[in-house]
Amino acid sequence: MTERVERGGLRVAAPLAEFVEKEALEGLDLTAEAVWSGLSGILHDMGPENAALLSARADLQEKIDAWHRDRPGPVADGDAYRDFLREIGYLVEEGPDFAIETGRTDPEIADIPGPQLVVPIMNARYALNAANARWGSLYDALYGTDALGDAPQGTEYDPARGNRVIARAKTFLDTHFPLASGSHEMAVGYRIGAQGLEALILNGEDWRTADATRKSDKARPSGDTPRVEHALPLDRPETFVGFRGDRDAPTEIVLKNNGLHVILVIDREHRIGKRDAAGLADVEIESAISAIMDCEDSVAAVDAQDKALAYRNWLGLMRGDLSEEIAKGGETFTRSLHGDREFTAPDGGALRLKGRALMLVRNVGHLMTTPAILDRDGNEVFEGLLDGVMTCLLALHDLNREGGNSQTGSIYVVKPKMHGPQEVAFSDRLFARVEDMLGLPAGTVKIGIMDEERRTSANLKECIRAAKGRVAFINTGFLDRTGDEIHTSMEAGPMVRKGEMKNSAWIRAYEDRNVDIGLACGLRGRAQIGKGMWAMPDRMAEMLEQKIGHPKAGANCAWVPSPTAATLHALHYHEVDVLSVQQELARGGPRASLDDLLTLPLAQADWGDAEIDEEIENNAQGILGYVVRWVNHGIGCSKVPDIHDVGLMEDRATCRISSQALANWLHHGVVSRDRVMETMRKMAEVVDRQNDGDPAYAPMAPGFDGPAFRAACDLVLEGREQPSGYTEPVLHARRREKKEMTQ
Repeated sequence: MTERVERGGLRVAAPLAEFVEKEALEGLDLTAEAVWSGLSGILHDMGPENAALLSARADLQEKIDAWHRDRPGPVADGDAYRDFLREIGYLVEEGPDFAIETGRTDPEIADIPGPQLVVPIMNARYALNAANARWGSLYDALYGTDALGDAPQGTEYDPARGNRVIARAKTFLDTHFPLASGSHEMAVGYRIGAQGLEALILNGEDWRTADATRKSDKARPSGDTPRVEHALPLDRPETFVGFRGDRDAPTEIVLKNNGLHVILVIDREHRIGKRDAAGLADVEIESAISAIMDCEDSVAAVDAQDKALAYRNWLGLMRGDLSEEIAKGGETFTRSLHGDREFTAPDGGALRLKGRALMLVRNVGHLMTTPAILDRDGNEVFEGLLDGVMTCLLALHDLNREGGNSQTGSIYVVKPKMHGPQEVAFSDRLFARVEDMLGLPAGTVKIGIMDEERRTSANLKECIRAAKGRVAFINTGFLDRTGDEIHTSMEAGPMVRKGEMKNSAWIRAYEDRNVDIGLACGLRGRAQIGKGMWAMPDRMAEMLEQKIGHPKAGANCAWVPSPTAATLHALHYHEVDVLSVQQELARGGPRASLDDLLTLPLAQADWGDAEIDEEIENNAQGILGYVVRWVNHGIGCSKVPDIHDVGLMEDRATCRISSQALANWLHHGVVSRDRVMETMRKMAEVVDRQNDGDPAYAPMAPGFDGPAFRAACDLVLEGREQPSGYTEPVLHARRREKKEMTQ
C-alpha cells in the first residue's frame, strides 16, 4: 500500500510530498500550504473539464466509426465527408487571419534555427548530455561515425582517417567561411589583424608543401612556426565574431553563419593540432540549440516514485546543479552542466555564448491519471494537470538566477497529444492558472503544440489561435501522427503497410500544410516549427544525405537522436538559411489542401502471404523489443534493434504506430488472431536472442506469460479499443504489475 499524507484536500503519496516540501520549495518564496492549496484548486476545478474533453474525444470517435462502417473503403464524396466532420464538431470553422502574440521568447526559439534533442528526463546522464550538447566536436562526429561513408575500424587512432576528417572540416570552412582567395588548407596559422581574422600563408613555398607536414605521421617540432609572406582575410569579414588568446596567436576563433557559431581550436601541442599546418586541433560546432526534457513518451513513469525522480532531475536542471557520477573506461567522474563561454569580440569587447541548449520540458497529455495524488473523492488526478503545475513550479529556480536557462524569463512547456482547439484552449487556461498560482506575469509559460493527432492537423490554425499569446512551437513531419491516422479511420478498411505510409497523400499534406499555416500565423521570428526524428543513430551518412530536407522545408528545428547527430545535423543549417526559406514560403500560396490531409491511407491492393508475414513480423518484433524494456526495466526510450538488427530509436509513439497497424489488419481480417499470436511468440524469441548479452534481461520465451509479453499482445489484440490507440493504459498497468512482482 502506498503511504499517503493529507495536503490541501489531496491525498499525496509520501515520496512526492517529501520531494515538494524538502527539495522543490527550498530557496523559493512560497509556502508548502500555498503550493498544495493552489495545486488542489487546479486539480479539482479543471479535472472535470479534462474528463469532459476525453468524453468528447470518445463521442467523436464513435460517430466517425459509425460513418465508416456505413461507408467502408475510400471516401467517395469528399464534400459529404467534410460536411459530416463539421456537423459533429470534428472540424471547426476557421476564423480570420491573425498573428501570434507570443512575447519574450529566447533567441533559440525565435532566431536561431538548429537541431533539437529529445531525452528522457528520468535519466540524469542523458539529460546532462543533451543540455551540454550545445557544442560538439566536428572532428569526433566525423571520425567516430559513418558520416564519411565508412565506420571507423579498431580502437587505435587511424592517421589516414584523421586526415580525411580534417580535409572534410576544412572543406566546411571553405564553403561557409571562405578566405578572400585560396583555401583554409593553405593556412599555417591565424591572427587577428587589421582586416579581422587573417589566415597566414607560407613565404615562398607552395601551400601543399606545408600540407605535407599534416599528412605525415611526424609532428612539426614544438615552436617551429614558419615565416609568413602575407595573410588572407575572410571573404566575409563579418563572420568573424570573437577569439581567445593573443591577437597574433589566438587559441580559439569564433565564426558565425546563419546564426550558428563555429569555434576553431588552435593547439600546436595537441595530438591532432601538431600534425596540422595551422595547428587546428578541432572545429567545434554549435549543435543542439534546444533540448526537450521529456516527461512523456520517452519515460516510464507509473507511480509517485517515478514522478518524483522526473521532477527531481528537472529541478536540478533548473537550479543548474544536476550532476551524475559516471563510470567509464575504469574511471569514475562527475558530469555536470557546462557553463557559458566567454571570448573577446573583434572590437575588444566581450562575447558571451551559451554553454547549454535551451531546455524545454514536455508534459504528458490530457489522457492519463496518476496514483501519485488522489483527489478529495479518492480518484487519481489527471497527470497532465500535475505536470503543468510541478514543472512550472520547479522552473521558478531558473527564473530566479543569473545565467540560467531562459534569458527572457520564460518557461517552455511542450504539450503533446491535444485533439483540436478546445483542448489547446484548455491547456492555455491551465497555464494561466499556474501563472496566477505562482505569481508569474501573464505569458511567462510558453506552449509547444505537438501535432500528433489528426483533429489538431485538420484544425491547426484554430489550435494556434487558441493559445496565440503563448505558442512557441508547432511541429510537422512527425511520423508518430500515423498512430492517430490509423485509429481515427480504423473502420474504413485495412491501411497501407507502415513503410508505405510515408508516401501517403495525408502525410505529404501534413508536412507542407503545417509549415504554411505556422508561417501564416506569424511564427517566423517568434516560435519554432519543428520536424521529426532521425530514428537511426548509427546511420549518420544517410542522415547527412536526407535530413537536409528539414531546413529546406522551412523547419527551424528538427529532432536528432544523439549529441553527435546534433553536431552533424547542424551542418545542414549552415547550408540552408532557414529564416530566408521561411520568408519565401510565406510569400507563396498553400501547398496542400484539407482534402489532401483527409485522404485516408487505405490499401488499394491485396498482399501475398510473404508480404503479410514480413509486415506483421516487423511490427511484432518492434513492439516486443520496445515493450520488454519498458515493462521489465522501466526504460521508456532506447535504441532497439529491428528485425534486421538495425538500431532504431523507439518510444511510445513509435510503439503506437506498430500496434495500431497490426490492430487494423486484425480487425479487417488481413491476419487472424492465431497468426498474430504465432508471430508474437516467434518474434519474442528473436528479441530474446537480440538481448542475450544483457545479464539483467529476462527472456519472454518459452513461457510467454510475463507482464512484458502480455503487454505487447494487449497492445495489438486490444488496440482497437484503446483510447485514441494510445499505449499508455496498457503499458502503465503492466509496468505496475511488474514492479509489484519485484517488491
